[in-house]
Amino acid sequence: MRIVVTGGAGFIGSHFVLGLLGGEYPGLPATEVVVLDKVTYAGDPRVLEEAADPRVSLVRTDICDRSAVLRLMEGADVVVHFAAETHVDRSIAGPGEFVRTNVAGTQNLLHCALQVGVGRFVHVSTDEVYGSIDRGSWNEDSALEPNSPYSASKAASDLMVRSYHRTYGLDACITRCSNNYGPRQFPEKLIPRFVTTLLEGGRVPLYGDGSNVREWLHVTDHCRGVALVAARGRAGETYNIGGGTELSNRELTERILAVMGMDWGSVQQVADRKGHDQRYSVDHRKISDELGYEPRTSLADGLKEVVQWYTENRDWWEPMQAPA
Repeated sequence: MRIVVTGGAGFIGSHFVLGLLGGEYPGLPATEVVVLDKVTYAGDPRVLEEAADPRVSLVRTDICDRSAVLRLMEGADVVVHFAAETHVDRSIAGPGEFVRTNVAGTQNLLHCALQVGVGRFVHVSTDEVYGSIDRGSWNEDSALEPNSPYSASKAASDLMVRSYHRTYGLDACITRCSNNYGPRQFPEKLIPRFVTTLLEGGRVPLYGDGSNVREWLHVTDHCRGVALVAARGRAGETYNIGGGTELSNRELTERILAVMGMDWGSVQQVADRKGHDQRYSVDHRKISDELGYEPRTSLADGLKEVVQWYTENRDWWEPMQAPA
C-alpha cells in the first residue's frame, strides 16, 4: 500500500509515520510511505531520518505546489493530510498564512487527489472548529462555530473536503481531535511549553484565571484513531477522536507541577488570549461504536512520559526557544 502523509515531519504526522513503519496499524500495511512536508519551524525531519527505513521518503515541498503534489500522489492508495498551520496565537498575529496553507493548500491536495484517482483521502482536523461549549459534548453533527483565525481556517478546509466528496465523489473522511500532547511536540504548545519553562527554572504563563477547559488526547491514541478511519471509515463521514480526560488549564498546570515536584510559585498568570474559547469536549462514541476506538494512554502516564522525554532531550528543544 502506497501512503502519502502530508505534514509527516511535524509532531502528529511523524508519530503517525512511525506507527505505519512499525506495523502498528494492521489495516494500513505500508509498502511505501511518501512524506510531503514543507519543514517549517515546527517540522523536524530527524525522526524520519533516524528511522532509516527504505520504505519512507521525505519530499520537502509546499502543499500549494500543484505540480509537485500531482507527481507525489500518483499511484497513492491513501492520502492522510496532517499538514497545517496550527498555533492559535500565531493565527491571531498573522491569519493570512493560515488561510493560504489550511484552506488553499487543502483544496489543492483534494483536487490533485481527484485528478490522479487516490483511493482514500483522510483530512485531519480539530475540535476547535466547533467553537466553545458550556456543557455536554459535541458530536459530528454539531454546528461549526470557530472563534479564532486558526479554527476558522480549519473549518473552511473541512467544508472543502465535504464539497469534494459531495460534488466529485472523492472518497474522503474527516477526523476532529481534542488537544494532543506527547513527546517531540514543538514547545509553543501548552504542555511542552510549561514543561520546558519549568526545566529552565522559569515561571509558566497561565492565561487569565486558568478556568478554560480542554480535553487531552495522547498523540499515539490520536494516530491510531486516524489509522482506523483511513482503513475502515465510511466515505464522506466525520469522526471525532477524543482522549476522555477534561481538565481546566489550572488543573492541568497543577498536575504538571506535581509531576515535576514544583509548586504554584512557578506560575505567572497573564492576560487572557483574544477570543479564548472557554471549553472543548468531543463525543467520540461514533468512532468507538463503528471502528472500535478507545484511548489507551491515561493523562497521568502520558504526563510522566512527556516530562521524562523533555528532561532527557534538552538538545532537541533548547535551540527552539518557545516564543513569548
